Amino acid sequence: MALLTKAPRGTQDILPGQTEKWQYVEQALRETAQLYGIQEIRVPTFEHTELFNRSVGDTTDVVQKEMYTFQDKGDRSITLRPEGTAGAARALIEHGLLAGTLPVKVWYNASCFRYEKPQAGRLREFHQFGIELIGSPAPIMDVQAIAFASDVFRRLGLEDIRLELNSIGCPECRANYHRALRQYLEERKDSLCETCCQRLEKNPMRVLDCKNPQCQAQTKDAPTILDYLCPQCQEHFQSVQQQLADLGIGYTINPRIVRGLDYYTRTVFEFVTDRLGAQSTVCGGGRYDGVMEGLGGPATPALGFGIGLERLILLMETCGCPFPEPRPCVIYIGSMGEKAAVKASQLAAKMRQEGFYAECDTMGRSVKGQMKYADKVGAKYSCIIGDNELEAGMVQVKNMATGEKTDVSLNEGSDNCPGLVTFIYEDTTRVMLEDVENSIQL
Repeated sequence: MALLTKAPRGTQDILPGQTEKWQYVEQALRETAQLYGIQEIRVPTFEHTELFNRSVGDTTDVVQKEMYTFQDKGDRSITLRPEGTAGAARALIEHGLLAGTLPVKVWYNASCFRYEKPQAGRLREFHQFGIELIGSPAPIMDVQAIAFASDVFRRLGLEDIRLELNSIGCPECRANYHRALRQYLEERKDSLCETCCQRLEKNPMRVLDCKNPQCQAQTKDAPTILDYLCPQCQEHFQSVQQQLADLGIGYTINPRIVRGLDYYTRTVFEFVTDRLGAQSTVCGGGRYDGVMEGLGGPATPALGFGIGLERLILLMETCGCPFPEPRPCVIYIGSMGEKAAVKASQLAAKMRQEGFYAECDTMGRSVKGQMKYADKVGAKYSCIIGDNELEAGMVQVKNMATGEKTDVSLNEGSDNCPGLVTFIYEDTTRVMLEDVENSIQL
């Protein structure tokens, strides 16, 4: 029978064997967030389109080309979220969290949607982990966001990754820069792509973010924002650099970083790598002090970042970072006959209640087939229950690695013959203690 349909282009199925990697990375992100006192927020997958037009910016590629937007049955314009900050900001404003104790610190792990050409590590449905730190204008908050990302990469064993830093100033000093940049680009307008010619009037900094090689060549010697920072923005940027140096976090200044969204102000940063080809950015973020007020909330300073999980996991695989092994089966309880199968199922259920991963036959396999399956799931112990074992109330448990066999009671057990749960507890504890002693001796 032919497959009815396939997954849409730009999406992927994350299958067993791969999901364990995702769980490992997600756990590292969650646990790091706990160390920084950052709490989880969950917001809808879709929002009113106006939210993204106002926050992300109508001159960005995201809004102009990439959003999944549709009219719902109430004739409202709805958009699947292309990024996480806008929805989180809307939720914090709507529920009054900004009126409480500051800072407000939240994280999210969300699927996002952008209609763009699928590439390695870049999909139309992708997953983004992000943090939003709301309430402090101080450079130390910028540094904490960067330190968070740095801690995560170090914890995951990523070394071939570097931090690039820039400041794009405040609205006042950026206006001066826009005038200088627009004047420079006007002289080269005939060599810019059609999209950049449109950007030139509304937001000339978007031209610096264009991936067209011809446009990149024209902006190679363009003036940089760092020459136009006002004294306050210069002081802020210098403080960020000094505090990063104090924490031992290395960085390079890249004046071409403007980020792809219009809401950024002052500090912007990217963690990049050379191991993923053109898709070099693994984490990007910065300060966005005007977003809350722009969405109808109180004027509140804020910043954050986003990490694409597909790209992060791809980088870890490329760099050979270690992932934990899947949790092995503790015991496979095989059976011969209907009554034995019922007993095996009961014992497996009891083992699971005690916190052990246990398996029993559900496919009607032969004893030989059951033992093959026990090997496949990596069972540490196995046993086979038949009529003789049921009558005697005893079964032999085999250590799959050593071949050692131990008589175990099928019931509660006694001092002379432990029950199955007691045996597994005692034997696994003994093995753990031996491993500790061996490591101490080494």
